[in-house]
Amino acid sequence: MSALLEVRNLVKNYKKVKAVQGVSFSVQQGKCFGLLGPNGAGKTTTIEVIENVFPPTSGEILYKGAPRSATFHEEVGIQFQQTSLLQFLTVRETLQTFKSMYKRTADIESLAELCYLHDFLDQMNDKISGGQKQRFLLALALVNEPELLFLDEPSTGLDPQARRNLWDIVNRIKGEGKTIILTTHYMEEAQYLCDEVAIMDNGKIVVQGSPVELIKQHGGDVTVILPKSSFSNLKEMDNLNHRIIEDRIEILTDNTNRCLESLLSRNINLSDIIIQSQNLESVFLNLTGKKLRE
Repeated sequence: MSALLEVRNLVKNYKKVKAVQGVSFSVQQGKCFGLLGPNGAGKTTTIEVIENVFPPTSGEILYKGAPRSATFHEEVGIQFQQTSLLQFLTVRETLQTFKSMYKRTADIESLAELCYLHDFLDQMNDKISGGQKQRFLLALALVNEPELLFLDEPSTGLDPQARRNLWDIVNRIKGEGKTIILTTHYMEEAQYLCDEVAIMDNGKIVVQGSPVELIKQHGGDVTVILPKSSFSNLKEMDNLNHRIIEDRIEILTDNTNRCLESLLSRNINLSDIIIQSQNLESVFLNLTGKKLRE
C-alpha cells in the first residue's frame, strides 16, 4: 500500500536555530501517526511545514505520491494548538462561515453529533468551556471532510474526563477511514490512539515504530513495588534485582511471572504489590533521559 503522506529528509532552519534536522517518515491511509517529544523537539515545526504554513529549508513532502498541489488545502483539516475565535459569532455561525470557504463540506448536524456540539451550538464562541472549545475546534478541522487530519496537541489543558471524550471522537474519526497526524505531550494519549509513533528530540527522530514494538524494544524492565514492611529481613531479597527507596522496595524484572513466583516461594506478602508496566514515556526516558514536558 502506498503512503498517503511521505516526508523525506525534511530540514527547517530559523537563522541560527536548526528546528528540524533531516526528518523522514510516511503515513499510510487510514492510520493515526503520532509525533512525540518534549517542548522544542521540533514536532510542531515539522507539522507546520507539512501543512504548508512555512516553507521547508530543504527536503521533500509528497501527498498521494506527488508534491503538494493547489488542492492540498481542500483535502486536509487542521486543529492548531491555539486558535482565536470571533467573539460575536455563535458556534453554529462559525461552522457555517468555515463551510463557505470550501467546495466540499460536511453537514453541520452531522459534525455536531460526531463532536457532541448540540448542547452549545447556539452559544457565543467566548462562552463555551475548554473541553467544549476543543471539540468545536475539531469540528472546524473536519468541516471540509478532509482526507488527512492534523491534530496539534488537541487535549492540552483538558481534565481527564474531557480528554477521554476527545479520544473517543478521534477513534470514531479513525473508524471512518480518515488519516490522522497527531502531536502530543501525553504518552497515554499516543499509546491509545496511534498506530505508529515517531519520538523526536533536538529536531531529529530518535526512534519510530508501533507503540507495542517500541515498548518491547526500548521500554526496559517492569518494576514490582512492595512496602519494605512486606519483607521480614533483607536476605529475602537475595538474587532479586532491587533498590530500596525510602519505605518501599522496587524490584526490576524482565519476566513478571517468574518474579512473582520467586516472591511467593519466599512467602512474601503481596497484598500491597504495585506492578508498573513500561509505556511510551518509559521508552522516551530510556532513550533520551529527558521528561516529555521539558
